Amino acid sequence: MDYKNLVDSFAQLAAILSLDLNDIKSSDSYKVVDANEAYKRTVVKDLNDFECNVPYSRYIRVDHNFEKMVEECVTKKQPVHAYVDAAFFNSWLDIYMFPLISSDKNTGYCLFSYNMTPRADVDKMVDINADSALHVLKTCLRLHGTSDFQEAMDTVIADIRESCDAKRCTILLLDKENRKCSALCENYTDHVNEFPMDYYMDEHFYDIVETWPRLIDGSNCFLISDEEDMKRVDEVAPEWAASLRLAQIKTLVIYALKAGDETIGYIWAGNFDAANITKIKEILEITTFILSSEIASHEMIKRMKILSSTDLLTGVMNRNAMNNRIMDHDNGERPITEPYGIFFIDVNGLKTINDTNGHLAGDNLLKDVAVTMKEHFEKGEIYRVGGDEFMVIVEGTSKEEFEMLDKNLRDDCEREGRAHYAVGSCFSENARDVKKSMQIADTRMYEDKEAYYRRHPEYEWSRRCTEKG
Repeated sequence: MDYKNLVDSFAQLAAILSLDLNDIKSSDSYKVVDANEAYKRTVVKDLNDFECNVPYSRYIRVDHNFEKMVEECVTKKQPVHAYVDAAFFNSWLDIYMFPLISSDKNTGYCLFSYNMTPRADVDKMVDINADSALHVLKTCLRLHGTSDFQEAMDTVIADIRESCDAKRCTILLLDKENRKCSALCENYTDHVNEFPMDYYMDEHFYDIVETWPRLIDGSNCFLISDEEDMKRVDEVAPEWAASLRLAQIKTLVIYALKAGDETIGYIWAGNFDAANITKIKEILEITTFILSSEIASHEMIKRMKILSSTDLLTGVMNRNAMNNRIMDHDNGERPITEPYGIFFIDVNGLKTINDTNGHLAGDNLLKDVAVTMKEHFEKGEIYRVGGDEFMVIVEGTSKEEFEMLDKNLRDDCEREGRAHYAVGSCFSENARDVKKSMQIADTRMYEDKEAYYRRHPEYEWSRRCTEKG
């Protein structure tokens, strides 16, 4: 067949690709037979430098997802269309492949053409089959049909798994600062023989996740469809390959979730029929685009809430969080569970430390008290409510437990080499009197503080200067 005339008749860039059907696993078996001038100008500066019948990797980087598209088009003799986020080119590619007649039973041919845009084109993204479009519509409705984000994501991931006919599907989020991962949501069919993601996410799991960009390697996703693909994982990430085999994962496709240029997580589906990969990739490509935006917005709002309610120096909750907590109790939105205990803790000698050793030493004093509070109140709500003052709410505690907490806290209040503090507390079985309990605990704390300065007169002058100021 005269492929030269065929490719030259295309107005937009186009190339004829061939595949050696006897060796579909080798990248060298995928060749550029010929191309029109528009295509040639994208891969060579001088048209005379273009060679025909050479491996496609002569002109573009090796991309195993691209090879699988060629393989599908040639072997199934069906057109292939994909609109993908090509990270390596920092562009979106609108790809078309059409099978061609071949006179050689050992070689398959297809016509390849594409358009490139720097940003996603919504009109092109919705040009998908009806089943995929229905799934994407369901995803959008799930996300906006409830105010409970986690509930929506749990439903979405179940829908994705079902649409992909996969055995399990997961969305992982990255915490780059602490080098940790968390499963935002997951869904799997075999709850007897399969383990949740937490089972696999030990202290080394983040090291595994860091290998995934190398496997995706500038493409839109990474795909495992057979043992040959698994061998690639063996080469790049042997620990992950071992983990996948332990989890009995035979097929897998994984996409990065991105906010701008930053990868915030991954979505993956495992153990599906590899024959359905085109449909699965179509669903995940667009769904990933939608979810990335929703998750990024949710995580940003969550971080803003944390910042607005967290004391940045000590890591405990701040006064704003305490005020909101009491307000939530008063309006019935989040009642404090009876019986409960209130503790007020005030750092002793902070003014003296700041004056003699500097504010950095004073900050370390506050951090040390916060650490002590965390040690004593594993289940309590700890707030820094003033410059040197902390408050703790302990819900649902018995009188005996409260007294033990109080005793242990006071036993540690003047440890050698640690920050000293004063304690005031109040136990109550009536949650209607929370503010009164707070006042009682605060008053008792100041009484304890007076007793401390009587025992340590060396801090008294500094304390009185603070009160006058």
